[in-house]
Amino acid sequence: MEKQHTILLEILAECAAECNKCATACLGEPHVKMMTDCIKLDIDCAQFCSVTAAFVARNSDHAIHLLNECSEICTKCAEECGKHQQDHCQRCAAMCRKCAAACRQ
Repeated sequence: MEKQHTILLEILAECAAECNKCATACLGEPHVKMMTDCIKLDIDCAQFCSVTAAFVARNSDHAIHLLNECSEICTKCAEECGKHQQDHCQRCAAMCRKCAAACRQ
């Protein structure tokens, strides 16, 4: 497998993990209702990164379509998480921005 694919797979996995951590941490926030959009996007982003990684790993012809969508979802997740000051949200936003950029390449 090309080094570029290996790096992309690592970034996708790291993004999925960070989104899952963020969603779980958001559920423990005192004003959890305010975190609803963040939690939903975290879950969507984590799942989509995982699915995209599977398509990339097997060099699917359809991976390019998923990478485009993954970039969009990661960008939206980064925007939402970036609105919140919690450390877990800020870490998630940074990772989502990194993943969105990697998916566009």
